Amino acid sequence: MPDIVSLGECMVELYSEEPIARAGSFHKAYGGDTLNTLVAAARLGASTGFVTRVGDDPFAAFLLESWRAEGIDVSHARLVEGFNGLYFISLLPGGEREFTYYRRGSAASTMTPADLDPAYIGGARVLHVSGISQAISPSCRETVSAAVRLAREQGALVSYDSNLRRKLWSSLAEARAAMQEVLPFADIVLPSAPEEMTELLEVSSAEEGVERLWAAGVGMVAAKLGDNGCLLGYDGRLVAIPPFVPEAVVDATGAGDAFDGAFLHGLVSGLSPEEAARLAVVSAALSLRKRGAIGGLPYRDEAYAAWRALPRD
Repeated sequence: MPDIVSLGECMVELYSEEPIARAGSFHKAYGGDTLNTLVAAARLGASTGFVTRVGDDPFAAFLLESWRAEGIDVSHARLVEGFNGLYFISLLPGGEREFTYYRRGSAASTMTPADLDPAYIGGARVLHVSGISQAISPSCRETVSAAVRLAREQGALVSYDSNLRRKLWSSLAEARAAMQEVLPFADIVLPSAPEEMTELLEVSSAEEGVERLWAAGVGMVAAKLGDNGCLLGYDGRLVAIPPFVPEAVVDATGAGDAFDGAFLHGLVSGLSPEEAARLAVVSAALSLRKRGAIGGLPYRDEAYAAWRALPRD
């Protein structure tokens, strides 16, 4: 049984170095927040599994074979009639990236609580879910709620990344309500700060956000601060984890997912929360060096070497 199981959608990515209107070719890849988290954890040595639906379109074999190649268990990635979500990334003049999504009605968005195997969820040490998985459809939101309840009943830890994407919600109030559905069951929350915590929790600082989550019953919070590292809160303590600076920054896509995967891997591997957070900061920074959500995710030897070289007090 995998140590870390996640639930959500992975889409096909088509990337061009030009604006879409002028693009002559696209590079095919894939990405999705909870799947990216699994790849990040698997490359560091964790056993992982993905719960999703995969549409039986021409991309299905590519997705499933790619996930298997990363060591992810796909026994609960059901192949169903339908299509897989698709997004284009193109470069605009000046280096800005443009994202164009085609995902409404995708196979993954049709997941329901009936897709959940209680033994599979309960057999994991950690179930990881996200706000994006809640946002893509009402049935997925119901599935996330059912999954976290199952995990709590079965004794698995629940990890939640709020991962706010305003365009996926009809209102900020709806996103806040969805988060409140998960918090009573969440053991670990992995938000971005300060903007995301400010909007979802109506606080003015990451410190206040951690305390608000503690008050909601969450035991451990690792607030991702981007260039400023991480604020870790557990056992009533606030610990500032300093940033790690990579030699180059190419693309920040998926850096938060890299953090999540490394942090969860560290915890299930027996690292202390502080050492897991240090490994997560390193992995997120290393992921910035290559384009795409998956391409830059570091492998075990490199990430651990950088982690071991970090200065400690």
